[in-house]
Amino acid sequence: MYKTDFILASASPQRLLLLKQIGYEPKKIAPADIDESTKKGEKPTAYVKRMALEKAQKTAKLHPNENILAGDTVVCVGNRILHKARNDEEQTSVMKLLSGRSCQVISAVCVIDRLGRISQRCVTSRVITKRLSSEEISQYVAGHEWVGCSGYKIEGSFAGYVRKIIGSYSGIVGLPLFETQNLLQGIGIK
Repeated sequence: MYKTDFILASASPQRLLLLKQIGYEPKKIAPADIDESTKKGEKPTAYVKRMALEKAQKTAKLHPNENILAGDTVVCVGNRILHKARNDEEQTSVMKLLSGRSCQVISAVCVIDRLGRISQRCVTSRVITKRLSSEEISQYVAGHEWVGCSGYKIEGSFAGYVRKIIGSYSGIVGLPLFETQNLLQGIGIK
């Protein structure tokens, strides 16, 4: 039996699957359409926390007196945020950048309870990728599983290129489950 007393402010199928994995299913999915542009000089952690908060706030305005859950996840190299690639050429550049190096995956989760109280958590994980050949990059890009994601989908074929993960696997997928469950339990959804 799923715990359902909340609205998910995300259309991400990965977030929905992750929630179900720990016994939660939103009573409604209401993705927030917000401007996801980075502000000048904004650091990745500040950006991802702001995105999760703004998504939750927009959905809360449209659904008053409801519990709202929102999240956001980005891949970054140093302070450079890898926004969603718009085409194969951009994704090829992303793959070349990630090849043989460590990147950070930052995942923020935000809950606004029916009284308007805001709770937020942010988790940073490291993903270390093997050096990729031109053929591996071409195959990954051609598969298009990266579409709609910042960087890559760890739960797809990219997993075969990952040498090491330090941190939260579920956070890398798109929603840090330990923190999410604690936030939902904290507003009485148990």
